[in-house]
Amino acid sequence: MKHVTIKDVAKRLNVSISSVSRAFNDKYDIKKETKELILKTAEEMGYFPNPIAKKLSQNKTFNIGVVVPEFINEYYSEIIIGIQEVFMAHGYQVLIAQSDEKPEIELKNVKTLIHSMVDGLIIAPTMDSGNMEYYLKELNAGYPIVFMSRVKETLEASKVYFNNKKWAFFAAEHLIRQRYKNIYYLAGYKSLNVSIDRIEGFKRAMNKHKIPKENYKVIETGLLAEEGMQVIEDLIYNHDLPDAIFCFNDRVAMGAIAKLKSNGIKVPEDIAVMGFTETRMVDLITPKLSSVKQPTFDMGKNAAELLFKQINNSLMEPQTIVLNGELTIRESSVRN
Repeated sequence: MKHVTIKDVAKRLNVSISSVSRAFNDKYDIKKETKELILKTAEEMGYFPNPIAKKLSQNKTFNIGVVVPEFINEYYSEIIIGIQEVFMAHGYQVLIAQSDEKPEIELKNVKTLIHSMVDGLIIAPTMDSGNMEYYLKELNAGYPIVFMSRVKETLEASKVYFNNKKWAFFAAEHLIRQRYKNIYYLAGYKSLNVSIDRIEGFKRAMNKHKIPKENYKVIETGLLAEEGMQVIEDLIYNHDLPDAIFCFNDRVAMGAIAKLKSNGIKVPEDIAVMGFTETRMVDLITPKLSSVKQPTFDMGKNAAELLFKQINNSLMEPQTIVLNGELTIRESSVRN
């Protein structure tokens, strides 16, 4: 069977080879009708452009790399869906790697993706990433890179993150307005930027409403349901239970609720519980969990759009996108 070439398509339609090339590269200087006719005829003849040749001619691989801390949490899977929607529409493949919350694996993944000649990177750093200086000095000088999620406001690079201070404030304020007097915050690891921001938001709410310092606590807990259960067990043992508990994320909140219920403590009748992140499980547990909804899909989409702009404009200045959320109130935090 004869291999169909671009010359064959041009000859069939009596057009120039450059016209066929412009049609396949979606150039602006070709009429819509002509482009459609060329593409239709090429398909009928069995011609498809050589993807490798196309990449070489444009000096691009049409691959981008994404590094996230883990896949198990739906938070990152939804972000990845947002990233893929943008880049697949532009003909890109998305190569995804997870760091397993280990900075050394994160760095190894980044270097592997760069050696694979990806056109750009989106990185969600680990909890304690010591690689940021390397990324900024070695890569960010002209290399398309966008950071997302766990990043500092002061980071001098393109970034997309959630306004954790603001929405932690609103969540804590909701508990105050429900007239709970003693409120504990089960925070994530205090070394984590996201934790620091949410602690600040929590304390701002306490200060604004003049809650006495002896009436609230910040307890370093972690990120997992098991860690939430352990803290509640310790509070029960020490006879130190508050009126309401605000948790770093929904997993910690669900662990807290499970431990409270197993000890005969009713939620919210005895203790209110507030989560953060809005996982799909919040409607499935009893009572239904109040939480802060984060726009995970939009975070991925915005990060992808920023990276795509950088890939096509190496002189673009770093940009920052700060996303807002939604306070979703359910049974777990409402007084009867």
